[in-house]
Amino acid sequence: MASIELKQIHKWFDTAHVIDGVDLLIEKGEFVVFVGPSGCGKSTLLRIIAGLEEASSGSVLIDSQDVTANLPSERSLAMVFQSYALYPHMNVRENIGFALKTAGLEKKLIDEKVDETAKILELNALLDRLPKQLSGGQRQRVAIGRAIIREPKGFLFDEPLSNLDAALRVNMRLEISHLHKKLGITTIYVTHDQIEAMTLADRIVVLNKGQIVQAGSPRVLYNKPNSAFVAEFIGSPKMNMIPCFSEDGNITLQLGSGKKTNIKSPGKQTFKMGARPETIIFTELDKADLIGKLVLCEYLGSEQFAYVDCGDALLITVRIDPTTEMEIGIEVGLSFDQSNLHFFADSGLRIEP
Repeated sequence: MASIELKQIHKWFDTAHVIDGVDLLIEKGEFVVFVGPSGCGKSTLLRIIAGLEEASSGSVLIDSQDVTANLPSERSLAMVFQSYALYPHMNVRENIGFALKTAGLEKKLIDEKVDETAKILELNALLDRLPKQLSGGQRQRVAIGRAIIREPKGFLFDEPLSNLDAALRVNMRLEISHLHKKLGITTIYVTHDQIEAMTLADRIVVLNKGQIVQAGSPRVLYNKPNSAFVAEFIGSPKMNMIPCFSEDGNITLQLGSGKKTNIKSPGKQTFKMGARPETIIFTELDKADLIGKLVLCEYLGSEQFAYVDCGDALLITVRIDPTTEMEIGIEVGLSFDQSNLHFFADSGLRIEP
């Protein structure tokens, strides 16, 4: 395993500044997930670390050694792509051992290492099969096996599960997490799926427009986002954002004629109040902080989400008991848990109460 450090990485494609001064230290054995919207630069940053893309400026260090000018083969990193890219005419054993074969290792040693890798990934019974005889999840495990067998200093995963169906993605997430705990190899994982990021990462790095906007554990990013962007990006469903202004020390909701509440103001004149769906409850209309019309209940089996139209194009999501049945179209009152509210300035940055 190795530490990986990025120092002032910039990348330009003609006039497009896709990576804008990224500084990041990834500790030995850490599982770090890059996440962000399409076009934020996460895959480009991963390719720069791998050596597949050249940085316009800045440095890449592996175990404190500058490898910025090194070829990908000289960085001791193994990359797993979205596409399995297996050799169709080779069986699983040959695919996993191909890198060692091209390196000139003896067949006996290659077979030993392939058997050891197959055991880790539970591929022992599939070694004689061709890729076309495997499921999508099995093919991805073979691709991971090719990476493991090289005994790299670090793993780089570029959206490896996006080609799999929902059930397989859950299984593969568990397998990748288990594999990391077992091998302890430094891992960088790129995804656009924030649920993958939350379930896999020791630390999440949120990128937007080529910059790191926040880095921290999944719990920190969920419970204390430093900006409205992170607050709405991390969490499914996303955080509700309600425009407000301050009046006599209390918050007035900036909807229609305005609804004054007993929620204490963070002291700014205008701002947004953020509330997670699980921190809002239904209450009597005369006691409500906000009133709206129930337009949809989304039943998901183990949980249920109610969507309330509060006017001015504001749709509030509320997590409710899945056993509750409600009549669509009725007027409902909403009350906020004041201990779990978030406040953001017009600039988008977090305001501490």
